Amino acid sequence: MSGHALSSGWLSSWASNLSPLLSELVAGFEAKHGFPPGPNEIRSAGEDDADAVSTLSDTGLPHVDLLTFYEHIGEIDLADVGNGYWVHSAETVLDHLREYGPVGVDDGRDPSGLVIASDGGGLLFVIEPDGAVFRTRTATLDEPEFDRAADSLRQFLELLGRSVARSIDTGEPGYL
Repeated sequence: MSGHALSSGWLSSWASNLSPLLSELVAGFEAKHGFPPGPNEIRSAGEDDADAVSTLSDTGLPHVDLLTFYEHIGEIDLADVGNGYWVHSAETVLDHLREYGPVGVDDGRDPSGLVIASDGGGLLFVIEPDGAVFRTRTATLDEPEFDRAADSLRQFLELLGRSVARSIDTGEPGYL
């Protein structure tokens, strides 16, 4: 299930399955909440993303699944799922890397993680070179503590999809 590597076919299927859920999420949103929904979309990667993916690859830090992801998906905006979830563009990941350097998830190893996503509460999601995704416990990287959010990027994306479905069904996204 979630231990498999990402492929273009799997990503295409995942995005195709999630798109109707996002349409359902925003249908009637304003009437229910009193304000219009955010974008809530999966943006396909474009030509502008290719240079950032190449530069990111050259750092030697990203797991191959992250590169596969960015070759197909530019970014994800789930503004109305809970407090919101954003899977950043490759350019945003690079900007963060340039400004702050790699993130140290494990005190025993040299910092090698990349901030790839965030939520509306300020928590950050960091992917390690082995593909595991971690979530900060607080909204800071000054002295971060982490919890493992997913064993792989694929599992992380599956959890995002479940959060959208649960948000539609119950109004709560669960805890990613």
